[in-house]
Amino acid sequence: MEHAETAGLKIVFSVWFGLLGLTVLEVILAYRQLPLQTMLTVLMFLSVIKAALIIAYFMHLRYEQASLFVTLIPALVFILIMMTAIFADSSRLAHMRSLVQ
Repeated sequence: MEHAETAGLKIVFSVWFGLLGLTVLEVILAYRQLPLQTMLTVLMFLSVIKAALIIAYFMHLRYEQASLFVTLIPALVFILIMMTAIFADSSRLAHMRSLVQ
């Protein structure tokens, strides 16, 4: 039993230090003078990795049945599609408001 607890703590601390390292990398990149498109792409990619690690290990979804995973992925895809569709419209509205003022 003690070996399993030690292995579990080792995984948790490994993930935690990985998240800490990714956060430090994001902060360092924020101070770099990179093109906006490149900066956003890299930061979004790192954020997706961090979110996946948090969901998998700290929300314990890595140890759930595959059926839960199969139900969450279509919902995630739907949300991302809807965000993409609505984002274009919201930026258009913001641009129209700036023209009025």
